[in-house]
Amino acid sequence: MKIKLLAIAISLGLSIPVISEANKNPLTIEQRLELLEQRTLAAEKRAELAEQKAASLEETLRNAKPEVPPATNQIAHISQTINKDVKAPSLIETNGQYGKLKLYGDVEFNTDIASKKGQLTSINTQTGKDKNYGDYEKWGINGRILIGVDGERILDNRNYAGFSVQPLANIDGKMGLDDAAFFFGKKENWQVKLGRYEAYDMFPLNQDTFIEYSGNTANDIYSDGFGYIYMMKEGRGRTNSGGSMMFNTTHNNWYFETNLLIEDGTSVFNKGEYHGRKQINKKNVIYVRPVIAWNKDNFKIAAALESNIINNAYGYEDKKSGQFKDQSKRNGYGLSLSWDNLKQDPINGIALNWSTSYLDATNETDFTTGANVLWHRLQLGYIYAHNDIKSYALNYESTIDNEVLFGPGKYDIHTLYTSYELPNILDMNNFKIYLGGYYSVIDGKEIQVKNSDKDRYGVRMRFKYLF
Repeated sequence: MKIKLLAIAISLGLSIPVISEANKNPLTIEQRLELLEQRTLAAEKRAELAEQKAASLEETLRNAKPEVPPATNQIAHISQTINKDVKAPSLIETNGQYGKLKLYGDVEFNTDIASKKGQLTSINTQTGKDKNYGDYEKWGINGRILIGVDGERILDNRNYAGFSVQPLANIDGKMGLDDAAFFFGKKENWQVKLGRYEAYDMFPLNQDTFIEYSGNTANDIYSDGFGYIYMMKEGRGRTNSGGSMMFNTTHNNWYFETNLLIEDGTSVFNKGEYHGRKQINKKNVIYVRPVIAWNKDNFKIAAALESNIINNAYGYEDKKSGQFKDQSKRNGYGLSLSWDNLKQDPINGIALNWSTSYLDATNETDFTTGANVLWHRLQLGYIYAHNDIKSYALNYESTIDNEVLFGPGKYDIHTLYTSYELPNILDMNNFKIYLGGYYSVIDGKEIQVKNSDKDRYGVRMRFKYLF
Protein backbone atom coordinates (compact mmCIF):
# COMPACT_ATOMS: atom_id res chain seq x y z
CA MET A 1 0.00 0.00 0.00
CA LYS A 2 2.84 2.34 0.85
CA ILE A 3 4.42 1.66 -2.53
CA LYS A 4 1.23 2.63 -4.36
CA LEU A 5 0.91 5.91 -2.39
CA LEU A 6 4.54 6.72 -3.11
CA ALA A 7 4.02 6.14 -6.85
CA ILE A 8 0.96 8.42 -6.90
CA ALA A 9 2.85 11.14 -5.10
CA ILE A 10 5.75 10.98 -7.53
CA SER A 11 3.36 11.16 -10.49
CA LEU A 12 1.64 14.24 -9.09
CA GLY A 13 4.98 15.84 -8.42
CA LEU A 14 6.11 15.32 -11.99
CA SER A 15 2.85 16.52 -13.53
CA ILE A 16 2.63 19.80 -11.63
CA PRO A 17 5.63 21.43 -13.44
CA VAL A 18 4.29 20.31 -16.81
CA ILE A 19 0.85 21.79 -16.15
CA SER A 20 2.43 24.95 -14.83
CA GLU A 21 4.60 25.27 -17.92
CA ALA A 22 1.60 24.65 -20.19
CA ASN A 23 -0.28 27.44 -18.48
CA LYS A 24 2.62 29.78 -19.11
CA ASN A 25 2.67 28.93 -22.90
CA PRO A 26 -0.94 28.27 -24.07
CA LEU A 27 -1.27 26.57 -27.58
CA THR A 28 -3.37 28.08 -30.31
CA ILE A 29 -6.14 26.06 -32.01
CA GLU A 30 -4.05 25.69 -35.19
CA GLN A 31 -1.11 24.29 -33.21
CA ARG A 32 -3.34 21.87 -31.38
CA LEU A 33 -4.89 20.63 -34.68
CA GLU A 34 -1.44 20.19 -36.18
CA LEU A 35 -0.27 18.24 -33.13
CA LEU A 36 -3.37 16.03 -33.29
CA GLU A 37 -2.74 15.31 -36.99
CA GLN A 38 0.86 14.30 -36.26
CA ARG A 39 -0.28 11.95 -33.52
CA THR A 40 -2.89 10.42 -35.87
CA LEU A 41 -0.29 9.75 -38.58
CA ALA A 42 2.04 8.18 -36.04
CA ALA A 43 -0.75 5.91 -34.81
CA GLU A 44 -1.55 4.82 -38.37
CA LYS A 45 2.11 3.94 -38.99
CA ARG A 46 2.26 1.92 -35.79
CA ALA A 47 -0.94 0.06 -36.77
CA GLU A 48 0.42 -0.71 -40.26
CA LEU A 49 3.68 -1.99 -38.80
CA ALA A 50 1.79 -4.20 -36.37
CA GLU A 51 -0.32 -5.63 -39.21
CA GLN A 52 2.80 -6.49 -41.21
CA LYS A 53 4.37 -8.25 -38.23
CA ALA A 54 1.17 -10.24 -37.66
CA ALA A 55 1.07 -11.36 -41.31
CA SER A 56 4.73 -12.38 -41.17
CA LEU A 57 4.13 -14.40 -38.02
CA GLU A 58 1.12 -16.14 -39.58
CA GLU A 59 3.16 -17.11 -42.66
CA THR A 60 5.95 -18.48 -40.46
CA LEU A 61 3.50 -20.61 -38.49
CA ARG A 62 1.89 -21.93 -41.69
CA ASN A 63 5.23 -23.05 -43.14
CA ALA A 64 6.26 -24.69 -39.90
CA LYS A 65 3.03 -26.73 -39.62
CA PRO A 66 3.65 -30.43 -40.58
CA GLU A 67 1.56 -31.95 -43.36
CA VAL A 68 -0.71 -34.79 -42.27
CA PRO A 69 -0.78 -37.65 -44.82
CA PRO A 70 -4.22 -38.71 -45.99
CA ALA A 71 -5.65 -41.83 -44.41
CA THR A 72 -5.45 -45.02 -46.46
CA ASN A 73 -8.29 -45.52 -48.90
CA GLN A 74 -9.96 -42.21 -47.96
CA ILE A 75 -9.15 -40.29 -51.14
CA ALA A 76 -10.67 -41.60 -54.36
CA HIS A 77 -11.25 -40.02 -57.73
CA ILE A 78 -12.81 -41.14 -60.97
CA SER A 79 -10.42 -41.13 -63.91
CA GLN A 80 -11.91 -39.36 -66.92
CA THR A 81 -9.03 -39.93 -69.33
CA ILE A 82 -9.04 -42.96 -71.59
CA ASN A 83 -5.75 -44.68 -72.40
CA LYS A 84 -5.30 -45.37 -76.10
CA ASP A 85 -3.12 -48.38 -75.36
CA VAL A 86 -4.45 -51.90 -75.11
CA LYS A 87 -4.25 -51.81 -71.31
CA ALA A 88 -7.43 -50.65 -69.68
CA PRO A 89 -7.42 -47.24 -67.94
CA SER A 90 -8.01 -47.01 -64.21
CA LEU A 91 -11.65 -46.59 -63.26
CA ILE A 92 -10.99 -45.85 -59.60
CA GLU A 93 -7.62 -45.00 -58.06
CA THR A 94 -6.86 -44.54 -54.37
CA ASN A 95 -3.73 -43.07 -52.81
CA GLY A 96 -2.86 -44.21 -49.31
CA GLN A 97 -0.03 -44.61 -46.88
CA TYR A 98 1.10 -47.81 -48.59
CA GLY A 99 0.91 -46.67 -52.21
CA LYS A 100 -1.67 -46.64 -54.99
CA LEU A 101 -4.52 -49.04 -55.64
CA LYS A 102 -6.50 -48.90 -58.88
CA LEU A 103 -9.48 -50.73 -60.32
CA TYR A 104 -10.12 -51.13 -64.06
CA GLY A 105 -11.98 -53.34 -66.49
CA ASP A 106 -11.85 -54.86 -69.98
CA VAL A 107 -14.93 -56.19 -71.77
CA GLU A 108 -14.38 -58.45 -74.79
CA PHE A 109 -17.26 -60.23 -76.54
CA ASN A 110 -17.16 -62.01 -79.91
CA THR A 111 -19.66 -63.22 -82.47
CA ASP A 112 -18.08 -65.93 -84.66
CA ILE A 113 -18.69 -67.86 -87.83
CA ALA A 114 -16.02 -70.57 -88.13
CA SER A 115 -15.59 -73.59 -90.36
CA LYS A 116 -14.83 -76.08 -87.59
CA LYS A 117 -14.41 -76.39 -83.87
CA GLY A 118 -10.85 -76.86 -82.73
CA GLN A 119 -7.46 -75.90 -84.08
CA LEU A 120 -6.69 -74.04 -87.28
CA THR A 121 -5.82 -77.19 -89.21
CA SER A 122 -6.27 -80.90 -88.63
CA ILE A 123 -4.95 -84.27 -89.71
CA ASN A 124 -7.06 -86.08 -87.14
CA THR A 125 -9.31 -87.59 -89.82
CA GLN A 126 -6.56 -89.66 -91.38
CA THR A 127 -6.87 -93.44 -91.55
CA GLY A 128 -6.51 -95.20 -88.24
CA LYS A 129 -7.80 -92.36 -86.09
CA ASP A 130 -11.42 -92.49 -85.01
CA LYS A 131 -11.61 -88.76 -84.38
CA ASN A 132 -13.61 -86.84 -86.96
CA TYR A 133 -14.56 -83.25 -86.35
CA GLY A 134 -16.65 -83.08 -89.50
CA ASP A 135 -16.84 -80.29 -92.02
CA TYR A 136 -19.47 -77.88 -90.80
CA GLU A 137 -19.77 -74.20 -90.05
CA LYS A 138 -20.10 -73.18 -86.46
CA TRP A 139 -21.89 -70.07 -85.21
CA GLY A 140 -21.13 -68.87 -81.73
CA ILE A 141 -20.97 -66.07 -79.21
CA ASN A 142 -18.16 -66.02 -76.68
CA GLY A 143 -16.23 -63.59 -74.56
CA ARG A 144 -15.37 -62.45 -71.08
CA ILE A 145 -15.27 -59.52 -68.69
CA LEU A 146 -11.98 -58.79 -66.94
CA ILE A 147 -11.88 -56.85 -63.67
CA GLY A 148 -8.34 -55.86 -62.74
CA VAL A 149 -6.89 -54.62 -59.46
CA ASP A 150 -3.31 -53.28 -59.37
CA GLY A 151 -1.42 -52.07 -56.32
CA GLU A 152 2.00 -50.42 -56.16
CA ARG A 153 4.13 -48.52 -53.66
CA ILE A 154 7.17 -46.48 -54.74
CA LEU A 155 9.66 -44.91 -52.31
CA ASP A 156 11.74 -41.78 -52.89
CA ASN A 157 14.79 -43.95 -53.66
CA ARG A 158 12.77 -45.67 -56.46
CA ASN A 159 12.43 -48.97 -54.58
CA TYR A 160 8.99 -50.40 -55.21
CA ALA A 161 6.70 -53.40 -54.78
CA GLY A 162 3.24 -54.25 -56.01
CA PHE A 163 0.78 -56.81 -57.28
CA SER A 164 -1.73 -57.38 -60.09
CA VAL A 165 -4.79 -59.65 -60.18
CA GLN A 166 -7.15 -60.01 -63.17
CA PRO A 167 -10.09 -62.39 -62.70
CA LEU A 168 -12.22 -63.27 -65.74
CA ALA A 169 -15.95 -63.91 -65.93
CA ASN A 170 -16.60 -65.95 -69.08
CA ILE A 171 -19.84 -65.85 -71.02
CA ASP A 172 -20.31 -69.61 -70.48
CA GLY A 173 -20.58 -69.10 -66.73
CA LYS A 174 -17.07 -70.25 -65.88
CA MET A 175 -14.55 -68.15 -63.98
CA GLY A 176 -10.99 -67.74 -65.20
CA LEU A 177 -7.87 -65.74 -64.48
CA ASP A 178 -5.39 -63.76 -66.55
CA ASP A 179 -2.67 -62.44 -64.22
CA ALA A 180 -2.06 -62.97 -60.50
CA ALA A 181 1.44 -61.67 -59.83
CA PHE A 182 3.60 -60.06 -57.14
CA PHE A 183 6.64 -57.99 -58.07
CA PHE A 184 9.35 -55.86 -56.45
CA GLY A 185 12.58 -54.11 -57.38
CA LYS A 186 13.93 -50.69 -58.34
CA LYS A 187 12.01 -48.60 -60.86
CA GLU A 188 13.57 -48.40 -64.33
CA ASN A 189 16.40 -50.67 -63.17
CA TRP A 190 15.49 -54.23 -62.15
CA GLN A 191 12.48 -56.31 -61.16
CA VAL A 192 11.61 -59.71 -59.70
CA LYS A 193 8.15 -61.11 -60.48
CA LEU A 194 6.41 -64.22 -59.15
CA GLY A 195 3.06 -65.85 -59.83
CA ARG A 196 0.91 -66.11 -62.93
CA TYR A 197 1.71 -63.78 -65.83
CA GLU A 198 3.01 -63.70 -69.40
CA ALA A 199 6.71 -63.21 -70.10
CA TYR A 200 8.12 -61.38 -73.13
CA ASP A 201 6.10 -61.85 -76.33
CA MET A 202 8.40 -63.31 -79.00
CA PHE A 203 5.66 -63.65 -81.62
CA PRO A 204 3.54 -60.46 -81.48
CA LEU A 205 0.37 -60.59 -83.57
CA ASN A 206 -0.65 -56.98 -82.84
CA GLN A 207 -4.31 -56.31 -83.72
CA ASP A 208 -5.19 -60.00 -84.02
CA THR A 209 -8.72 -61.12 -83.15
CA PHE A 210 -8.52 -64.90 -83.62
CA ILE A 211 -5.19 -66.53 -82.89
CA GLU A 212 -4.53 -65.03 -79.45
CA TYR A 213 -6.99 -65.08 -76.59
CA SER A 214 -7.22 -64.49 -72.84
CA GLY A 215 -6.73 -67.16 -70.22
CA ASN A 216 -4.09 -69.88 -70.21
CA THR A 217 -1.16 -69.27 -72.55
CA ALA A 218 0.98 -72.37 -71.97
CA ASN A 219 -1.77 -75.02 -71.77
CA ASP A 220 -3.41 -77.15 -74.47
CA ILE A 221 -1.55 -75.36 -77.26
CA TYR A 222 -0.44 -78.64 -78.85
CA SER A 223 -3.35 -80.78 -80.06
CA ASP A 224 -2.22 -84.21 -81.14
CA GLY A 225 -3.00 -84.76 -84.81
CA PHE A 226 -3.44 -81.08 -85.60
CA GLY A 227 -0.93 -78.83 -87.26
CA TYR A 228 1.21 -77.03 -84.67
CA ILE A 229 1.99 -73.33 -85.10
CA TYR A 230 4.88 -72.92 -82.64
CA MET A 231 5.22 -69.34 -81.36
CA MET A 232 7.51 -69.69 -78.28
CA LYS A 233 4.65 -69.81 -75.78
CA GLU A 234 5.43 -73.08 -74.01
CA GLY A 235 7.66 -71.39 -71.40
CA ARG A 236 6.03 -67.96 -71.46
CA GLY A 237 3.69 -68.45 -68.50
CA ARG A 238 0.00 -68.37 -67.51
CA THR A 239 -0.34 -72.08 -66.83
CA ASN A 240 -3.04 -73.86 -64.84
CA SER A 241 -0.60 -76.42 -63.44
CA GLY A 242 2.22 -74.35 -61.95
CA GLY A 243 3.77 -70.92 -61.55
CA SER A 244 6.54 -68.65 -62.81
CA MET A 245 9.39 -66.55 -61.50
CA MET A 246 11.17 -63.86 -63.50
CA PHE A 247 14.11 -61.50 -63.18
CA ASN A 248 14.46 -58.60 -65.64
CA THR A 249 16.67 -55.56 -65.89
CA THR A 250 17.24 -52.62 -68.24
CA HIS A 251 20.43 -50.82 -69.18
CA ASN A 252 20.19 -47.91 -71.60
CA ASN A 253 18.58 -49.42 -74.73
CA TRP A 254 19.04 -53.02 -73.60
CA TYR A 255 16.53 -55.26 -71.85
CA PHE A 256 17.33 -58.63 -70.27
CA GLU A 257 14.84 -61.15 -68.92
CA THR A 258 14.97 -64.69 -67.60
CA ASN A 259 11.73 -66.51 -66.83
CA LEU A 260 11.36 -69.83 -65.02
CA LEU A 261 8.14 -71.80 -65.52
CA ILE A 262 7.53 -74.80 -63.26
CA GLU A 263 4.53 -76.94 -64.19
CA ASP A 264 3.16 -80.32 -65.17
CA GLY A 265 4.82 -80.72 -68.57
CA THR A 266 1.96 -82.73 -70.04
CA SER A 267 -0.36 -79.70 -69.70
CA VAL A 268 1.06 -78.28 -72.92
CA PHE A 269 -0.69 -81.14 -74.77
CA ASN A 270 -4.44 -81.17 -75.22
CA LYS A 271 -5.80 -84.21 -73.31
CA GLY A 272 -2.20 -85.10 -72.44
CA GLU A 273 -1.62 -86.87 -75.78
CA TYR A 274 1.58 -86.60 -77.84
CA HIS A 275 2.21 -88.54 -81.05
CA GLY A 276 -0.70 -90.87 -80.43
CA ARG A 277 0.28 -91.81 -76.87
CA LYS A 278 -1.10 -90.74 -73.53
CA GLN A 279 1.74 -89.10 -71.61
CA ILE A 280 2.56 -90.13 -68.03
CA ASN A 281 3.77 -87.29 -65.81
CA LYS A 282 6.69 -88.30 -63.57
CA LYS A 283 7.79 -84.90 -62.27
CA ASN A 284 7.34 -81.24 -63.04
CA VAL A 285 9.27 -79.62 -65.85
CA ILE A 286 11.27 -76.41 -65.50
CA TYR A 287 11.32 -74.18 -68.56
CA VAL A 288 14.17 -71.67 -68.65
CA ARG A 289 13.38 -68.77 -71.00
CA PRO A 290 16.05 -66.03 -71.34
CA VAL A 291 15.32 -63.03 -73.58
CA ILE A 292 17.57 -60.20 -74.73
CA ALA A 293 16.10 -57.17 -76.53
CA TRP A 294 17.44 -53.90 -77.91
CA ASN A 295 15.35 -50.90 -78.92
CA LYS A 296 16.20 -47.57 -80.47
CA ASP A 297 13.54 -44.99 -81.30
CA ASN A 298 10.85 -46.98 -83.13
CA PHE A 299 12.91 -50.12 -83.84
CA LYS A 300 13.13 -53.20 -81.61
CA ILE A 301 14.88 -56.55 -81.97
CA ALA A 302 14.70 -59.49 -79.56
CA ALA A 303 16.20 -62.98 -79.36
CA ALA A 304 15.24 -65.76 -76.96
CA LEU A 305 15.29 -69.45 -76.21
CA GLU A 306 13.13 -71.69 -74.03
CA SER A 307 14.14 -75.12 -72.85
CA ASN A 308 12.96 -77.77 -70.42
CA ILE A 309 15.96 -78.67 -68.27
CA ILE A 310 14.38 -81.67 -66.47
CA ASN A 311 14.97 -85.07 -68.04
CA ASN A 312 12.45 -87.92 -67.83
CA ALA A 313 9.72 -85.52 -66.72
CA TYR A 314 7.02 -87.29 -68.74
CA GLY A 315 6.70 -89.99 -71.38
CA TYR A 316 5.13 -93.40 -71.95
CA GLU A 317 5.83 -97.06 -71.18
CA ASP A 318 6.89 -99.21 -74.10
CA LYS A 319 4.51 -102.15 -74.44
CA LYS A 320 7.19 -104.61 -75.51
CA SER A 321 10.04 -103.77 -73.17
CA GLY A 322 8.10 -102.13 -70.36
CA GLN A 323 10.69 -99.37 -70.26
CA PHE A 324 9.83 -95.73 -69.76
CA LYS A 325 10.37 -93.63 -72.89
CA ASP A 326 11.24 -90.01 -72.15
CA GLN A 327 9.31 -87.52 -74.31
CA SER A 328 10.11 -84.31 -72.41
CA LYS A 329 12.85 -82.88 -74.63
CA ARG A 330 11.68 -79.46 -75.86
CA ASN A 331 14.13 -76.73 -76.93
CA GLY A 332 12.85 -73.61 -78.67
CA TYR A 333 14.56 -70.61 -80.27
CA GLY A 334 13.12 -67.32 -81.49
CA LEU A 335 13.90 -63.99 -83.14
CA SER A 336 11.60 -60.97 -83.44
CA LEU A 337 11.91 -57.56 -85.17
CA SER A 338 9.45 -54.67 -84.84
CA TRP A 339 8.96 -51.14 -86.15
CA ASP A 340 6.24 -48.96 -84.64
CA ASN A 341 5.72 -45.20 -84.95
CA LEU A 342 2.00 -45.11 -84.07
CA LYS A 343 2.71 -43.15 -80.88
CA GLN A 344 4.26 -40.31 -82.88
CA ASP A 345 1.66 -40.48 -85.67
CA PRO A 346 -1.51 -42.37 -84.62
CA ILE A 347 -3.26 -41.64 -87.94
CA ASN A 348 -0.61 -42.29 -90.59
CA GLY A 349 1.83 -44.34 -88.51
CA ILE A 350 2.76 -47.96 -89.29
CA ALA A 351 3.38 -50.95 -87.02
CA LEU A 352 5.40 -53.82 -88.52
CA ASN A 353 6.27 -57.15 -86.88
CA TRP A 354 8.32 -60.08 -88.15
CA SER A 355 8.94 -63.17 -86.04
CA THR A 356 10.45 -66.60 -86.46
CA SER A 357 10.74 -69.57 -84.12
CA TYR A 358 12.10 -73.12 -84.16
CA LEU A 359 11.33 -76.07 -81.86
CA ASP A 360 13.49 -79.16 -81.45
CA ALA A 361 11.40 -81.74 -79.57
CA THR A 362 11.32 -85.50 -79.16
CA ASN A 363 10.61 -87.04 -82.60
CA GLU A 364 9.46 -83.68 -83.96
CA THR A 365 10.82 -80.38 -85.25
CA ASP A 366 8.70 -77.31 -85.99
CA PHE A 367 9.52 -74.07 -87.76
CA THR A 368 7.29 -70.98 -87.84
CA THR A 369 7.70 -67.53 -89.34
CA GLY A 370 5.21 -64.72 -89.72
CA ALA A 371 4.74 -61.01 -90.36
CA ASN A 372 1.98 -58.46 -89.92
CA VAL A 373 1.47 -54.79 -90.75
CA LEU A 374 -0.99 -52.31 -89.23
CA TRP A 375 -1.82 -49.07 -91.06
CA HIS A 376 -4.89 -46.84 -90.85
CA ARG A 377 -6.50 -49.32 -88.40
CA LEU A 378 -6.27 -52.14 -90.97
CA GLN A 379 -4.02 -55.11 -90.24
CA LEU A 380 -2.88 -57.88 -92.58
CA GLY A 381 -0.86 -60.86 -91.39
CA TYR A 382 0.62 -64.10 -92.66
CA ILE A 383 2.03 -67.11 -90.78
CA TYR A 384 3.91 -70.05 -92.27
CA ALA A 385 4.49 -73.18 -90.20
CA HIS A 386 6.41 -76.34 -91.11
CA ASN A 387 6.02 -79.53 -89.05
CA ASP A 388 8.25 -82.59 -89.30
CA ILE A 389 6.92 -85.52 -87.23
CA LYS A 390 9.25 -88.50 -87.25
CA SER A 391 7.08 -91.10 -85.48
CA TYR A 392 3.45 -91.57 -84.53
CA ALA A 393 1.57 -94.41 -82.85
CA LEU A 394 -1.78 -95.62 -84.18
CA ASN A 395 -4.25 -97.29 -81.82
CA TYR A 396 -1.72 -97.24 -79.00
CA GLU A 397 -4.39 -97.71 -76.33
CA SER A 398 -5.81 -100.81 -78.06
CA THR A 399 -4.98 -104.40 -77.07
CA ILE A 400 -3.03 -105.05 -80.27
CA ASP A 401 0.47 -106.13 -79.30
CA ASN A 402 2.18 -105.13 -82.52
CA GLU A 403 2.13 -101.37 -82.14
CA VAL A 404 1.89 -99.65 -85.49
CA LEU A 405 4.36 -96.81 -85.95
CA PHE A 406 4.46 -94.57 -88.93
CA GLY A 407 6.04 -91.27 -89.82
CA PRO A 408 3.47 -88.70 -90.91
CA GLY A 409 6.33 -86.86 -92.58
CA LYS A 410 6.45 -83.19 -93.35
CA TYR A 411 3.63 -80.77 -93.96
CA ASP A 412 3.15 -77.02 -94.24
CA ILE A 413 0.52 -74.70 -92.80
CA HIS A 414 -0.32 -71.34 -94.40
CA THR A 415 -2.45 -68.87 -92.45
CA LEU A 416 -3.76 -65.47 -93.54
CA TYR A 417 -5.51 -63.20 -91.05
CA THR A 418 -6.83 -59.65 -91.04
CA SER A 419 -8.69 -57.20 -88.82
CA TYR A 420 -10.08 -53.69 -88.99
CA GLU A 421 -10.78 -51.33 -86.10
CA LEU A 422 -13.94 -49.22 -85.87
CA PRO A 423 -13.15 -46.61 -83.19
CA ASN A 424 -15.26 -44.29 -81.05
CA ILE A 425 -18.49 -46.26 -81.11
CA LEU A 426 -21.36 -44.00 -79.90
CA ASP A 427 -18.74 -41.22 -79.62
CA MET A 428 -16.99 -43.14 -76.82
CA ASN A 429 -13.22 -43.40 -77.27
CA ASN A 430 -13.14 -46.41 -74.95
CA PHE A 431 -15.59 -48.44 -77.06
CA LYS A 432 -14.35 -50.13 -80.26
CA ILE A 433 -15.45 -52.85 -82.66
CA TYR A 434 -13.00 -55.09 -84.53
CA LEU A 435 -13.89 -56.98 -87.70
CA GLY A 436 -11.57 -59.93 -88.23
CA GLY A 437 -11.10 -63.02 -90.32
CA TYR A 438 -8.64 -65.80 -91.13
CA TYR A 439 -8.01 -68.58 -93.62
CA SER A 440 -5.64 -71.47 -92.95
CA VAL A 441 -4.72 -74.44 -95.13
CA ILE A 442 -2.49 -77.48 -94.65
CA ASP A 443 -0.33 -78.96 -97.38
CA GLY A 444 0.69 -82.55 -96.66
CA LYS A 445 3.97 -83.53 -98.26
CA GLU A 446 4.01 -87.24 -97.47
CA ILE A 447 0.57 -87.80 -95.92
CA GLN A 448 -2.90 -88.09 -97.30
CA VAL A 449 -5.17 -85.35 -95.98
CA LYS A 450 -8.83 -85.34 -96.96
CA ASN A 451 -9.87 -82.38 -99.06
CA SER A 452 -12.64 -81.64 -96.57
CA ASP A 453 -10.07 -81.35 -93.79
CA LYS A 454 -7.40 -79.28 -95.48
CA ASP A 455 -8.54 -75.80 -94.59
CA ARG A 456 -10.02 -73.67 -91.84
CA TYR A 457 -11.67 -70.26 -92.10
CA GLY A 458 -13.68 -67.93 -89.96
CA VAL A 459 -14.88 -64.37 -89.40
CA ARG A 460 -15.41 -62.53 -86.14
CA MET A 461 -16.91 -59.31 -84.81
CA ARG A 462 -15.29 -58.30 -81.52
CA PHE A 463 -16.80 -55.74 -79.15
CA LYS A 464 -14.09 -54.12 -77.01
CA TYR A 465 -14.93 -51.82 -74.10
CA LEU A 466 -12.36 -50.52 -71.62
CA PHE A 467 -13.18 -48.87 -68.32
